Amino acid sequence: MVVPLLPDFPKILNTSADNAAWLVTVTLLTSAVATPIVSRMADMFGKRRMMVVAMVTMVIGSVIAAVGGTFLMLLIGRGFQGLAASLIPVGISIMRDELPREKVVSAVALMSATLGIGSALGLPLSGLIYESLGWQAIFWISAAIGVLLIIAVLAIVPESAVRTKGKFDGVGAVLLSAALTSLLLAISKGGEWGWTSEPVILLFIGTVVFLAVWFPWELRVSQPMVDLRTSARKPVLLTNIASILVGFSMYANMLSTTQQLQLPSVGGYGFGLSVVVAGLCMIPSGLAMVALAPVSAAITKRYGAKITLIAGSLVLAVSYVARVFLTGEVWMVILGATVVSMGTAIAYAAMPTLIMRSVPITETASANGLNSLLRAVGTSTMSAVVGAVLTSAVVHVGPLALPTEDAFKEVFWYAAIAALLSIGVSVFIPRVLAAPGLSGGASSGVHDADSRTGALPLVTANRLTASRLTASEHAADRAPADTKDEIVVSGSVVGDSGKPIRQAVVNALHTTGEPADWSRADNYGRYSLVLPESGSYLIISSADGWAPSSQVLNFSNSSSTQDLRLVLRLTLSGRIDDGGRTLDGALVTLTKTTGEFVISTFSDQSGRYEVPLPPAGRYILTALDPAGLNSESVQVVLAARTAVVDLELAGAAQVHA
Repeated sequence: MVVPLLPDFPKILNTSADNAAWLVTVTLLTSAVATPIVSRMADMFGKRRMMVVAMVTMVIGSVIAAVGGTFLMLLIGRGFQGLAASLIPVGISIMRDELPREKVVSAVALMSATLGIGSALGLPLSGLIYESLGWQAIFWISAAIGVLLIIAVLAIVPESAVRTKGKFDGVGAVLLSAALTSLLLAISKGGEWGWTSEPVILLFIGTVVFLAVWFPWELRVSQPMVDLRTSARKPVLLTNIASILVGFSMYANMLSTTQQLQLPSVGGYGFGLSVVVAGLCMIPSGLAMVALAPVSAAITKRYGAKITLIAGSLVLAVSYVARVFLTGEVWMVILGATVVSMGTAIAYAAMPTLIMRSVPITETASANGLNSLLRAVGTSTMSAVVGAVLTSAVVHVGPLALPTEDAFKEVFWYAAIAALLSIGVSVFIPRVLAAPGLSGGASSGVHDADSRTGALPLVTANRLTASRLTASEHAADRAPADTKDEIVVSGSVVGDSGKPIRQAVVNALHTTGEPADWSRADNYGRYSLVLPESGSYLIISSADGWAPSSQVLNFSNSSSTQDLRLVLRLTLSGRIDDGGRTLDGALVTLTKTTGEFVISTFSDQSGRYEVPLPPAGRYILTALDPAGLNSESVQVVLAARTAVVDLELAGAAQVHA
């Protein structure tokens, strides 16, 4: 709603055009910083609570901007308004917690579409309000809507019992905020300040430094701001990369369309429309996103979220190519923009579903928050690209310097290429295979479960037809059967000595084979699961260096505590001989083939040694006799199971896995 007023704000606030541009930049920065922080706090302290907090900041910011009357106060108000961007990922996670499974996909699709709806309606609405009631009325109306929504949320939306226990990662939040601020400020102001100017270079260097500190901190802290291990999982990582590309692609439509329509016709290709009329021309785009929400949901239910994302990106690519050629009439521009919005609606609807099916239920808000943040990185980058392209290729018409028609076409080509790259990334997103026949759709054709044990027979992957694969992915894309009956199970994973095992992974499956939830324990061995209902579940726990363990447990309370124990420590062991004589006190070392030292020990009186099994990979095992004269080395390949390697100083090693 502020964007159409930017040309008038320098006169209204007695400031420069460069300063007025900060009214958009500051909102971009605060929204980027707030989204991952508020999303993480929603997982820890309550989703409805943080949703209300986000809307309260929007109301506060709107009031400050309305009554301030100065550029500084308006800037502060706009900063507070930006914090409300975290509503989207938090709201999506609330839907997963509260809605029946059959409604989640459609609800997520519609909420994703609201991003486009708000933008399409805000552009013309702000012009009408400004001309009729003055610029302050824009912020008063925002504040009033915010108050009504806060009351509605408190009255209607229940607070979810799904929480992540632990301490908030304040250091990680500060480091990430600093990195994001540096990155987005450099991207958004690079064209204005100069991409090789000292401030921009320092900001990029600052981004690298902050991230270089943040990454190892997040891997070490018990309750990280962003779970990088989960984010590095292939489905999550590839979805987030595709999100950046889709955000980059779709934003060209929002930035270029109104400019095309408002350019004076003296340039030979503009249409000379007013701000209000150009904004009204964007309404079909918003309505198209609403109309496509159920379509994208239907595609997801039938074919899976991966196909939905590919389809949306394909529509984006085709529509941008069409926009290169459809420039002669107003209706052509509107049609092209509308089709781009359709592709955006389809693609955006798939991303939260892809994320939620691949992360623990207790991390849905923070995972969606990171996804929203990366989309913002994509849109900010496109904003910089559009600014650079449209200002580098201009034609002078009298005193006016107007972007050339080829400059707009170049932007559309960049957007089309980004959409195609998104397709290329999305193709490699793994399909999640759940237990066949559990989606409620057509029969999968797989043999029935054994009536006595309830166990599903093993079926090899090549026996699954395309339709069966789709049904399996569909099952994985769906939420639990009845979220009001969910059970939160927490506890610790410990070893045979009772010592907590850090970063252990706990999986919960129905006894019919359908996945329920999974969790990664923190540095104190604590985990948390969300089970769809009371009953018996197959609980599988595993950790590096330990033999996995499984057991069937029954849960009946809404909140349960269950500690899990791993009893068998995986080891690398063997015997050191020298000419048939066992060596007591021989030095045994293990190093990586890349040179890093791993561990060392000494053999006992019987010549035997034993060390904890390191992560799977290639290693060099070396033995040195007690006198320090003879040694022997051998390369070993270790898997995630106990291994026995006997080493003869005068001969070859014997490996027993």
